[in-house]
This record gives sequence, C-alpha cells and structure tokens, in this order.
Amino acid sequence: MGGRRGAAGQAGAEWQKPHPVRERDSPRPPAAPTNGRGQWAGRGCPCQALDWEQGRSRAGPAACAALHENALGCRRCHMYRKYDSTRIKAEEEEVFSSKRCLEWFYEYAGTDDVVGPEGMEKFCEDIGVEPENVVMLVLAWKLDAQNMGYFTLQEWLKGMTSLQCDTTEKLRNSLDYLRSLLNEPTNFKLIYRYAFDFAREKDQRSLDINTAKCMLGLLLGKAWSLFPVFHQFLEQSKYKVINKDQWCNVLEFSRTINLDLSNYDEDGAWPVLLDEFVEWYKGKQMT
Repeated sequence: MGGRRGAAGQAGAEWQKPHPVRERDSPRPPAAPTNGRGQWAGRGCPCQALDWEQGRSRAGPAACAALHENALGCRRCHMYRKYDSTRIKAEEEEVFSSKRCLEWFYEYAGTDDVVGPEGMEKFCEDIGVEPENVVMLVLAWKLDAQNMGYFTLQEWLKGMTSLQCDTTEKLRNSLDYLRSLLNEPTNFKLIYRYAFDFAREKDQRSLDINTAKCMLGLLLGKAWSLFPVFHQFLEQSKYKVINKDQWCNVLEFSRTINLDLSNYDEDGAWPVLLDEFVEWYKGKQMT
C-alpha cells in the first residue's frame, strides 16, 4: 500500500507541474531596434531608449520594446517635445537674421532708409547709453557710418551683421565688447583717426575747434593726464579749426611725451600747434 500511495503521490505531483510553454507557442513582442552592438537605434521618443536601457537586464530588449509600443503618446514624450520646440525656438533667435535686423532698423528709421536724429535718440535710449557716450563712437566706427547722428540702411546692415546683432538685447550685450576695443592700442588709433572724418563737416577739410575739443575730451579725457591743460590751451588760443595732421599728432604727443615734457624735442617734426602748447605750458608753470 505504501508503495502504491507513493506512486500515486508522485503521479499527482507530476500532474500539478505546469507544462513548459514552448517559445513558438507564446506571442513574440516586437524586436527592439538595436544597432547590432546591443545599443538603442530606434526612432522613438528619448524615454524609450532610457527605459529600454534600464529594463534590458530585467526583461530583455524585446520586452522593453513591447513595453513602449505606444510610447509616443506618453506624458514624458509630450514634455520632451514641448521642451524641444522651446529649445529650437531659442536657438533660432540666437542665430543672426538679416530679416530681423532689417525690421529692427525700420523701428528707428520709420519710412526712410536712414536713422536720423530723432530715431537715433530713441535708439540710444533703448540700448541704455547717452548719445555722447564714447561707445556710440565705437559703434559708428563698426558700422563705418559717414555722418554723425545718422545711420544709413547699408551701414546698419553691414555693421550689425559684423557684430551679429539683430535685436536691441543683443546689442546691449555687446556694449562691453565695443568698449573693450578702446583698450587695444591699434583699434584705439583707428577709432581716433576715424573720429576726425566722422565729426567734420563734409564740405570742410578741417574740424572746427569746438567739435575738436569735444571729440578730444571723449577720446583722451580719461587717458591723457595733460588733456585738461591742453583743453585750456585750446580755449585761449587763436585756433578756430584743427586739421588732420594736427589731430593725429595730438594722439602721438599724448602717447610719447612725458608729463613734464622733458623729452619733447622742439626741433622735431611736431606741428606748430604743439610747439605753442609746450611753450605756453612751460610759461604757465613758471608763473
């Protein structure tokens, strides 16, 4: 009897065991899109790739791919697409646009092809600088503007393209760069020379003395310790205009002559204007 019960029990146990499911009998999930090296190569949403990587060790590539059969409708995909569209829009705004630059120009030019005094005043207000600020001179130099107080359409497009600025905000962010150009001797000399032609009346070869004093103050007022004295000399002098040779030599004088004028050579090739300044200044010191 014992033998029979044992045999019966063994048969019952065998009966209770689940039959093995053959692989061909179970539905196959869609194959995971891999690249042959076990890496995700699908075109689905990014979270598909993430979850596939996380679940690969648990359920295998095929199961993970099946899990994401409808993943494009998941919340994470929606949030990603929303983020991605915002990112793309931001990137497009960062890229320079000639069309946007043109529209920006006409905000100040109105129906004309030139920004005049009224538009220039609004432009300066928008970028947060005074019209007489030296950075406006540097900007005019970058635009290669020919007339003080005016920016033509061609000058605007050429200069702003060079600066990669097509909005007020971008130009505001470039102001420190424009100011930094004054710290480089070669650029400063170019801007200084440009200022003479920019400021003079186009039918005149010289710069009237009042304009010259203002421009010299703008460019040399903080850089040349003797400028206040030189300005005083010009105030009491007989000079009504300054020509380009005199203008350029004032810069050279400010860079090479000692503050006590000890290395000034009266027999050098300096213009008479500077000979007279040195004589006036030495006489002033003796009184």
